[in-house]
Amino acid sequence: MRFLALGINHKTAPVALRERVAFSPSQLEEASQQLRAHQSIKEAAIISTCNRTEVYTLVEAGDVRPLITWLSEFHNLSFDEVARHSYIHEDQSAIGHLMRVASGLDSMVLGEPQILGQIKDAYDLAKQNSLLGSGLEQLFQQVFATAKRVRTETGIGTNPVSVAYAAVSLAQKIFSDLRDSSALLIGAGETIELVARHLRQAGVQKMVIANRTVERAQCLADEVQGEAVALSAIPDQLAKADIVISSTAAPLPILGKGMVERALKLRRHKPIFMVDIAVPRDIEPQVDELDDIFLFTVDDLQEVIDENLAARREAAQQAEELITASVQEFMRSLRVRDAGRMIGEFRQNAQQLAEAELQVALSQLAQGRDAQEVLHKLCRSLTNKWLHHPTLKIREASAENRGDLLAAAAELLNLQAGQSVEPDKSTSSKS
Repeated sequence: MRFLALGINHKTAPVALRERVAFSPSQLEEASQQLRAHQSIKEAAIISTCNRTEVYTLVEAGDVRPLITWLSEFHNLSFDEVARHSYIHEDQSAIGHLMRVASGLDSMVLGEPQILGQIKDAYDLAKQNSLLGSGLEQLFQQVFATAKRVRTETGIGTNPVSVAYAAVSLAQKIFSDLRDSSALLIGAGETIELVARHLRQAGVQKMVIANRTVERAQCLADEVQGEAVALSAIPDQLAKADIVISSTAAPLPILGKGMVERALKLRRHKPIFMVDIAVPRDIEPQVDELDDIFLFTVDDLQEVIDENLAARREAAQQAEELITASVQEFMRSLRVRDAGRMIGEFRQNAQQLAEAELQVALSQLAQGRDAQEVLHKLCRSLTNKWLHHPTLKIREASAENRGDLLAAAAELLNLQAGQSVEPDKSTSSKS
């Protein structure tokens, strides 16, 4: 069995492609069912965020082509397009990559904590859909433990740096004083929650949170002393907003060019700063063509993010060392588990052989044979049969001058240090 990871992220693909391979909540259920029925996939989990789509699998063969084919067909994309923008990790590399992702080392914002929660959601969904077996289950538990160590034993979490923080930092560069600005936040998920808190800390006094579920928006509005409205109220609120930051899971854009044009007229063309954090995008790209609109996507935030990374780079190096050690520990546990299966099979074979010889001895005793003679014969027969295969392989290794196998045999058979098997003698000796 082999671990395989197939992914597309902010480093390998533009937002236009990332939003096409992103899975909506309803699609995740359908995709999980398809993966469970996939012939070559034994275990699987899907991670889908605004910056990455990754599929982790346990397969019998190492060929990743069936996985690329499935992902491209699910999203109605060409195989070549997906393959060109994707990355593939196998076995130890896949394990290390997932640990790095969970620890925030592969994120657009180094060390951001949100990804760990998203990976836990992916784990829960895979478990609910019976996609996890002992392999990925053990891997995810190791990943969660490693990410926790990285978070607590390094400074990777110090200094609030995130996509949300970067968006607010960009707003502070455009507006001289955010206390005089009003903000319209679209969505009420974790990212918008962070945006709202950062805006409040930056001095924004008036915030409106628009969401499909007004009750959820109200909870956030109460926290930041803002106002909650339904998505249908966006056209009216847009004309009052200096700052618009959107992050929803909507499959289609929420803000169109026409809606924004009408808002600008009502504002007498007073500029609006917009940040679209969503993937797929919430704001039509054509909005950027309008005068007095400053539209930024998650890709545009990279420059702002880079300015806030210095304090985390040393911590990231420490985290890499922890992850390297954790990968080695996990690989060792896999080898021990594989050895356990081998030991079990070895012991079962030995037990079956012993039981067969015991039945022969008991039969001879029942026939009245001398007990001492029967026991001596049982001992000789067991010894010869137990040692026959190892003796044969030692002879072959000696004849072929396989010093590595002879050294391993000496250690496994607990031979005295310095003992060796002469090739000429071993090949002519009798077992």
